[in-house]
Amino acid sequence: MKLSRAVSWFLLAFGVWTWFIWVSFVRNLWKNGSGLAFDTAGDPTAYFWVHLTLAVTSFLLGTAVGVIGLRGVLALRRGSRSGSEGGAA
Repeated sequence: MKLSRAVSWFLLAFGVWTWFIWVSFVRNLWKNGSGLAFDTAGDPTAYFWVHLTLAVTSFLLGTAVGVIGLRGVLALRRGSRSGSEGGAA
């Protein structure tokens, strides 16, 4: 399957965006002082575990989408290099 340049860049950007957003979210979750993420004893609550699971899942999916986009971008670059070299000969 061949991805267009726009789709490849979109997928790559989506993967990077996913990491940016969810790293920020996990950082904020870890520092949460409202009592939602940690109880009074400092132990993680169900809220913490559910949201950490969501974050890890999003990291994995974002990484997969980003890798697909990166592979598409790299394939397009290899194709444009070989096409320009082949046309000059």
